[in-house]
Order: sequence, then structure tokens, then C-alpha cells
Amino acid sequence: MKSYRKELWFETDARRVYLNITSQVEECLRESGVREGLVLCNAMHITASVFINDDESGLHADFERWLEKLAPEKPHSQYAHNGYEDNGDAHLKRQIMGREVVVAVTNGKLDFGPWEQIFYGEFDGGRKKRVLVKIIGE
Repeated sequence: MKSYRKELWFETDARRVYLNITSQVEECLRESGVREGLVLCNAMHITASVFINDDESGLHADFERWLEKLAPEKPHSQYAHNGYEDNGDAHLKRQIMGREVVVAVTNGKLDFGPWEQIFYGEFDGGRKKRVLVKIIGE
């Protein structure tokens, strides 16, 4: 069985961003040489997420509105976590959107359903963060 590992690094200027990372994960799959197996992608930071959904700007705006209703950024004082930090909301948003995805690999391709894409969700931007891509298979 083959095993492949790579870190993808991101640094966003905006506090919250949704980036389609599907092509980067597909490049990792090509590099790995795996034809049948599994791809794991997970955010290696507690204020970021990796998730699968549709690449549609209206949906991403809906995510933003929905997450702000569930865990609004301000006032910062509403979160017990916020002492010297102001990112209590980002921790909660990550819990909602999830930490990782696993995608089957079939015939050397990501085995997606219709419209599925992999996204990196940033909820506390302004510093470098990474996503781990781990691929196993034959």
C-alpha cells in the first residue's frame, strides 16, 4: 500500500474566507500515484475547517450569514474564551463546519457526487495555517 502526505498552506487577509482547494487536492492525488484508496484532508488549526459542498457564491454568502447568526463575531465580550484573543466565534464556526473530509479514490480520481468540491474555510484569518492531505491506497 502507498502512503502520501503533503501540507497545503494558506494565509488570508480577510477574517473569514471560503477557498476551493479541489484542484490542489487533485494535484496531490496525481503526485501520490494512488489509483484506488482514500484521501483525507483536514485543517490543522482549530479556527479553520475543511468541508465538501457546492462551489456557488450565493451558498457561500448563506454560510456566512448562517454562521454569523449561530456564532456572531461581535461583541467579543460575549465569549468566555476571549481574554487576550478575539476569536471565540471562529472556534465555534469550525465546530459547525467540521474539521476534515475523506474522499474515495477510484481509477485515480476523486470519487465525488454531483457538484461536490473540497473547501478550506477560514474563520480567523491573518496568519499562516495548513491543511494536511494524507492519501493511502494502491
